[in-house]
Amino acid sequence: MSLYPLVRPLFFSLDAERAHGLSITALKALPAGKAPAFDPVLASEVAGLRFPSPVGLAAGYDKNAEVFDAMLGHGFGFVEVGTLTPLAQPGNPKPRMFRLVEDAAVINRLGFNNGGQDAALARLKARRTKGIVGVNIGANKDSPDRIRDYAEGVRRMAPVADYLTVNISSPNTPGLRNLQAGGELGELLAAVREARTAAFSNPPVFLKVAPDLEDGDPIRIVRAVADHGIDGIIVSNTTITRPPLSSRHRDEAGGLSGAPLAILAMHQLQAFYAITGGQVPLISAGGISDGHDAWRRICAGANLVQLYSAMVYKGPQIARDIAADIRERLAATRFSSLAEAVGSSA
Repeated sequence: MSLYPLVRPLFFSLDAERAHGLSITALKALPAGKAPAFDPVLASEVAGLRFPSPVGLAAGYDKNAEVFDAMLGHGFGFVEVGTLTPLAQPGNPKPRMFRLVEDAAVINRLGFNNGGQDAALARLKARRTKGIVGVNIGANKDSPDRIRDYAEGVRRMAPVADYLTVNISSPNTPGLRNLQAGGELGELLAAVREARTAAFSNPPVFLKVAPDLEDGDPIRIVRAVADHGIDGIIVSNTTITRPPLSSRHRDEAGGLSGAPLAILAMHQLQAFYAITGGQVPLISAGGISDGHDAWRRICAGANLVQLYSAMVYKGPQIARDIAADIRERLAATRFSSLAEAVGSSA
């Protein structure tokens, strides 16, 4: 039984960022539970890794790699920490994180606030679990060479990461999304590939893209991914667009996540799957709040799914709930494995 409904009023009485910090403190103080034994039917191999469940925690919650053990114990099939930048940075001025309760959404303009890669590196080296932990890397806001920042992040974090995510899709670091453009994307991915080779470690590398793309962008991104040996694409990050919203915070600047992002995230997933045809692993993120959402993304072409904002509203039990729902849906179909369901409705 989840205790979250009992503590949610306390968290929601606090500023969103303060509540987030309190939840991290609480998880650090409590012993990490043992990861559940998932039904084998939920397991799948993606980019050479065996994921016990397709339901993962997106980057943004465990920014500093402090509670990944705890979140695996809460039932996430994998956890992505970060975004981590080479140097510690405070991020953007506060307030910078807002709950849109009426919309089951969040707006943030945090700006890659984190304690830097060196501090996280020590914690990841001391991992006590065997679960899959990915590391999301980014560039410092004031860096004179952002591509070099990503290459440095790959070299540093590759030895302790089950996979790496190259995050060039946050809207809260000025100019960062420009790295998704033609020539710069190729230069970035070439530097990432070279850095991974130099690190004497070879974790899969995923590219995280924005949902706010032009019609021709997905095919160009897929070509760059294929040309440079990138192992998969995370579709997608937060959006700077604004569908109709009800909350008083609806006009805050920053990236929108949660339920209102679902339609756009699905649209981009479908666009990328139409191009890749299942030949490039896709991880779907954005607006996933229950088993129905997750199942639709899987059938539309997602090998794995990630969530974060829905956990704010429903608590960490959501990971187990969604995994159980997917298991029941698989049992009610002709599919004998999760992989068979991927792209089945595309």
